[in-house]
Amino acid sequence: MTIGRLLIGATPLGQPSDASVRLVRALGGADVIAAEDTRRVRALAAALEVQITGRVISLFDSNEATKVPALVDDIRSGATVLLVSDAGMPLISDPGYRLVSACVEAGVPVQCLPGPSAVTTALAVAGLPAERFCFEGFAPRKQSARRTWLQSLALEERTCVFFESPRRLGDCLRDAVEVLGAQRRAAVCRELTKTHEEIVRGTLGELAEWAADGVLGEVTVVLDGATPVADTDALVDEVNRLVEDGLRVKDACAQVIAVTPGAPSRRELYDAVLRARG
Repeated sequence: MTIGRLLIGATPLGQPSDASVRLVRALGGADVIAAEDTRRVRALAAALEVQITGRVISLFDSNEATKVPALVDDIRSGATVLLVSDAGMPLISDPGYRLVSACVEAGVPVQCLPGPSAVTTALAVAGLPAERFCFEGFAPRKQSARRTWLQSLALEERTCVFFESPRRLGDCLRDAVEVLGAQRRAAVCRELTKTHEEIVRGTLGELAEWAADGVLGEVTVVLDGATPVADTDALVDEVNRLVEDGLRVKDACAQVIAVTPGAPSRRELYDAVLRARG
């Protein structure tokens, strides 16, 4: 028996022409298309002038668990199943995890057709460090949970990307100002790749003021990482160890500062060493 495969297809965020050649082929050739919204995938196929020949079924958060067994059976029977969400990469705050997990457990082939993602697109245009980042999904809806979540980011040194409802963006940014400080940098990316795309960069205080009257559209927020703050007492101990090994205090301070992110100035560390000696 020939085993089929599951294809995970990234769909355009806004512009149909962003669809990859592989996605176009899969839309026209898949035996089954499992779509978050069947109307959206049919509209995308029409925009790409693709004739869907396979069966189109809905697969969203509320029905995914019940649809997975039949889809796995289809793949075992030789079908090619294409998984797509409304926009961007499936599974990234979108349906699909249960299906992919079940396919992996069943030992059937799983392949990805890479393409657009709001996470990496926002990160690329935000103007913030992108070497290391974390993705937090959607910000919590309730204020108490949201403030607790923001507090967990207070010392996060990686750039953070998250989604937010346009209706709650203003409240989220105001909470962020109170928890993280008004000067922390961020960017709000609205309607990425679409006609009314808007990238607003600034401090949390500036962005909270900008969003106070409400915004429209799909929103992705990119938050700058926390500036590391070194433990001064630990640095003093390290300076004293180097001094015991023969270095002068000033030279030991310079050496410690050179290899410590978030270290105080040389003068501040020097003064701390002298204070510790009484």
